[in-house]
Amino acid sequence: MEYAIGVILGIGIGIFSTVVGLDRDRALYSAILVVIASYYSLFAVLGGSNNVILVETAVGAVFAIIAAVGFRTSLWLVAAGIVGHGIFDLFHHLFIDNAGLPSWWPMFCMSIDIVIGIYLAIMLARKRIAVTV
Repeated sequence: MEYAIGVILGIGIGIFSTVVGLDRDRALYSAILVVIASYYSLFAVLGGSNNVILVETAVGAVFAIIAAVGFRTSLWLVAAGIVGHGIFDLFHHLFIDNAGLPSWWPMFCMSIDIVIGIYLAIMLARKRIAVTV
């Protein structure tokens, strides 16, 4: 169920953003990458471990840097970062033991991230969104 909801929401967010015109601003998908990367820090706070908070925040900062560099240079990097975060979701549990993380989150997050990243890539390939400034 987590996968289906992630896919449906990912498609819905992409289409909604296009129809409403939110994706006319190049910052949208970079902001999405920063937000999705911050959720693991939120779950670390819920889990109550200061060490995990630091690790999750450091990992989130890497994705935030990818978002910033991609925003300034090429949104292809942002698309790759969003898909990359989805792939990270698959392996997160192997590296970080986050007690605040809901059991269903990695599957949901992976699904929505990959769909949104692919949606952005499609929009870039079709030249519906400017790749660079």
